Amino acid sequence: MLCLFLTHVTKALFFSTLWHYPVPGLQRNMLGIQIIAFIFSFCGLAATIAATASNEWKVTSRASSVITATWVFQGLWMNCAGNALGAFHCRPHLTIFKVEGYIQACRGLMISAVCLGFFGSIFGLVGMKCTKIGGSDQNKARIACLAGLIFILCGLCSMTGCSLYAHRITSEFFDPSFVAQKYELGAALFIGWAGASLCIIGGSIFCFSIAENSKSPRRAYAYNGAASVMSSRTKIHNSVPDKTSPKHFDKNAYV
Repeated sequence: MLCLFLTHVTKALFFSTLWHYPVPGLQRNMLGIQIIAFIFSFCGLAATIAATASNEWKVTSRASSVITATWVFQGLWMNCAGNALGAFHCRPHLTIFKVEGYIQACRGLMISAVCLGFFGSIFGLVGMKCTKIGGSDQNKARIACLAGLIFILCGLCSMTGCSLYAHRITSEFFDPSFVAQKYELGAALFIGWAGASLCIIGGSIFCFSIAENSKSPRRAYAYNGAASVMSSRTKIHNSVPDKTSPKHFDKNAYV
């Protein structure tokens, strides 16, 4: 469903910008850059949401025996256990007060990343040149720059949360004095890192698009509008008779 939605959004943005609105070559490149930035950022947000909801943040190494193989995988919200027969059971964290501090910190960072990505997507749609909302080009450029900064913060929050969790796993795994169950890095961490990288890349492209916007020439219809206004004023001025000029009467005017 997410891939279909992203495909439809990409097609709508592409055809509405490049075909229905003919623009100069530089601004057409700008539209393409903004579309690429939005796709990167949106994919990064989707990966961040998937990593936040996943239960495979850390997993135990599977046993060598196929019959008695059991493993445990944990996430931010649940602890799950499974075996080689395909049966698994998940149990949520019963209370927030007994959850370890680094898990609560990762929860806060990932939720902040999701919220920032949501608002960044809204500002990104408003600030893109292919949309008709947002006001003038200068206002849309500022909104696009704000969206880029929000996406960069989203990526930094996601990357910090995943890195903090991974640091805890690796420090316990390589600690010889740690006698409890040791875990390995789960798939959710790699998904979170990938999503954070996409958000940072997309946000950076949004911010760099402002520099390209300042270099792009002004639209032609602005000059055409000014020329039409000047020509209309000239016509009006020519149509109004000049009262200061002397009047020439015919010789039979007073007859």
